Amino acid sequence: MSASAVFILDVKGKPLISRNYKGDVPMSEIEHFMSLLMQREEEGALAPLMSHGRVHFLWIKYSNLYLVATTLKNANASLVYSFLYKTVEVFSEYFKELEEESIRDNFVIVYELLDELMDFGFPQTTDSKILQEYITQQGNKLETGKSRVPPTVTNAVSWRSEGIKYKKNEVFIDVIESVNLLVNANGSVLLSEIVGTIKLKVFLSGMPELRLGLNDRVLFELTGLPGSKNKSVELEDVKFHQCVRLSRFDNDRTISFIPPDGDFELMSYRLSTQVKPLIWIESVIEKFSHSRVEIMVKAKGQFKKQSVANSVEISVPVPSDADSPRFKTSVGSAKYMPEKNVVIWSIKSFPGGKEYLMRAHFGLPSVEKEEVEGRPPIGVKFEIPYFTVSGIQVRYMKIIEKSGYQALPWVRYITQSGDYQLRTS
Repeated sequence: MSASAVFILDVKGKPLISRNYKGDVPMSEIEHFMSLLMQREEEGALAPLMSHGRVHFLWIKYSNLYLVATTLKNANASLVYSFLYKTVEVFSEYFKELEEESIRDNFVIVYELLDELMDFGFPQTTDSKILQEYITQQGNKLETGKSRVPPTVTNAVSWRSEGIKYKKNEVFIDVIESVNLLVNANGSVLLSEIVGTIKLKVFLSGMPELRLGLNDRVLFELTGLPGSKNKSVELEDVKFHQCVRLSRFDNDRTISFIPPDGDFELMSYRLSTQVKPLIWIESVIEKFSHSRVEIMVKAKGQFKKQSVANSVEISVPVPSDADSPRFKTSVGSAKYMPEKNVVIWSIKSFPGGKEYLMRAHFGLPSVEKEEVEGRPPIGVKFEIPYFTVSGIQVRYMKIIEKSGYQALPWVRYITQSGDYQLRTS
């Protein structure tokens, strides 16, 4: 069971546009939504699902809009939220920016899209590339003759059109891993995980079938492949694009699919393994009686010497009443951002195994105030190309198409910071 109606409201809760899919929930029920929201906010009990009588509101906020689905029944909430986020994605593809103005300027297209995205409360065609084949932003020209349903809507493969042709057939594979890390003031790792995505950019003719091989530990164990535990990776929380044949993956761990054309995210995964901090930070904060504070930060690259971290940004918190900043860095540049109460130390290129220092000096009108504020953690941003923390590898990419053309797969690995924080003492 899914949604009865979908509403798009402005920031004050006034309906901009709505679509009634089932007719079992009065459209006037939406009038209770904003008062419920404000009441919950005052009570500090705001939730993504709220109820008024027998009617349930499932909602998300995006920019200056609220997207709300109503239902009477015990709906599949995760399906409804997935649909609302997918609706945001489709509207953003069409209008570049999704906000109140873009909804007001495109009423007709929004209604057309809402009709195609959902039918009788159940999600239908939610792929923006397919929708753009028959819902265009140009005015409709009157054409005589029968209207033709785009073949992709009735195809078994609804995410790819037929008759695609390229002079050069290529696939670009990006393996991107984000490292989430939290280290306490004593240097102990409290939380560490790797969140990975595999993104593809496909320029292939016809209807090719692709098979992707990874150094997946479960696959190695199933097939008895000679892969030591060190060289294989155990993937958790794997999520796939709709094009992947899940039954095939469940049977023999083969990732087999007919890809959409262009950019898409093939899969995401998570690894909750103990990660050695890639960039280690040590900080010393000294206060002096003459109302000043001195901060010394040491950064060390704890990854392979042949790798280089690019665009490194280390944000060091400072007291809110600090003034007269002075900096000295062994590499890169430091900048004080008073609106965020941080010093940003930027290093363009940070090779593995290297150590760098930054010293900062601030005047403090009132030293005592800092104690009440507490101390936010040091945050680190970085990107390391040609490197993955987990050791995941693309072993092969087979491209099979009936015309038998040769295609080139290209693979790129990137590790970047996710939520990467180190607490200070």
